Amino acid sequence: MTEVHTPAEAPTQERPLISTAQPEDFFQLLKPRVMSLVVFTAATGLVVAPGSMNPFAAAIAILCIAVGAGAAGALNMALEGETDALMRRTRGRPVAAGRVRKNDAMAFGVVLSLFSVMLLGMNANWLAAGLLALTIVYYAGFYTLLLKRRTPQNIVIGGAAGAFPPVIGWAAATGHAPWQAWLLFLIIFLWTPPHSWALALYSAGDYAKAGIPMMPVARGARSTRLQILLYSLVFVPVAILPGVTGLGGAIYLAVSILGGIGFLGLALRLYRSRAGDEPDKVEAVGREAALYDVRAQAKPARDLFAFSILYLMALFSALLIEALSGLGA
Repeated sequence: MTEVHTPAEAPTQERPLISTAQPEDFFQLLKPRVMSLVVFTAATGLVVAPGSMNPFAAAIAILCIAVGAGAAGALNMALEGETDALMRRTRGRPVAAGRVRKNDAMAFGVVLSLFSVMLLGMNANWLAAGLLALTIVYYAGFYTLLLKRRTPQNIVIGGAAGAFPPVIGWAAATGHAPWQAWLLFLIIFLWTPPHSWALALYSAGDYAKAGIPMMPVARGARSTRLQILLYSLVFVPVAILPGVTGLGGAIYLAVSILGGIGFLGLALRLYRSRAGDEPDKVEAVGREAALYDVRAQAKPARDLFAFSILYLMALFSALLIEALSGLGA
């Protein structure tokens, strides 16, 4: 006699024991766009540092820093899967979309973390390896688990994680981390709040829905615009400092001053605007839409966000070009 199950009694379908995730999904766990910025700033720190490093050892060091950054991204996605699923900008990420299981992403991140730190220590030195390990723990643990949902200053304090790569690159090349390396750290650290809060001004609805107290959610758009302007007034002079302290040369000085004027102009324009006063555009779906398809009144925030990326890239490009061409101070 055939057993018949009612809907209430029907056996539930078990999830497959073998992951169906594709290689592309695991690559996306590494946050490749963030990784590209990490690699670039780390390479700049390594090249600008005095002395020379074996090209093969330098390439391995940059690979380790890239893998470590990717590991931190994978751990972040593993821990933030449920939160990412609530936000238009992040709901397509592998864990949030269900393409990669949380435990798989966590294991992937842990293995890559151990691999990158150990290889960097053996290939370069243990100071660089220790700084890489600190960066991973800081981002995945301190920022993701403790800061992100507890304070509107999350991006200010947590921004240190993204500022470490040039210091790690410098330490990998020399075994030391002098004040010049920390000046590069400070530039990225002070750049992060205006950059991130500009994005948050036209993504505040997403953050509110996910329960993340980003500055526009916790303090309002007007306060956020003011803080962006204040941070910009501090950031731009600091960004010029390498050009007057001997770390950068004439090219860097020109780029930092001209770009800084543009940055301050956009920050002032944003302060005078009404960006963030109204909810962000509900029909904007997906990462690209969330970043660029915004209300007309939010365009000053979008413009500062986009220009901030170009300005940071230009600063480090100038340092890199001067170091490689011998045109530095």
